[in-house]
Amino acid sequence: MLNDGTGFKKIYLAMGFTDLRRGIDGLANIVRFHFRLDSYDKNTLFLFCGRRSDRIKALLWEGDGFLLLYKRLDNGAFHWPRSADEALEISEEQYRMLMQGLEVVAKHPIRALEEPPDLM
Repeated sequence: MLNDGTGFKKIYLAMGFTDLRRGIDGLANIVRFHFRLDSYDKNTLFLFCGRRSDRIKALLWEGDGFLLLYKRLDNGAFHWPRSADEALEISEEQYRMLMQGLEVVAKHPIRALEEPPDLM
């Protein structure tokens, strides 16, 4: 379920650290009051990571109730962006990268050149 990532309208990462002891109501309140997003938005996946990067929680409203998923890796860790305390919307491709252990947000992105270099 979590490895696939298809069928979601939107996917949000709760950047920074989240207390994973929180349950459905606690995570839904973070979405609503801290990130100012609609936790009842159908087919929108909200992802949370605690201080240990080998486990995540996912919250999904299915129209008739919330689904709370918990994933713990036996080997490896998720490359979770810790730089800000905000919700980052990611694409399905970025989601698959995250699930494969790759970085979603580049620390040193390649910048476009304003002018081509003078080769002569």
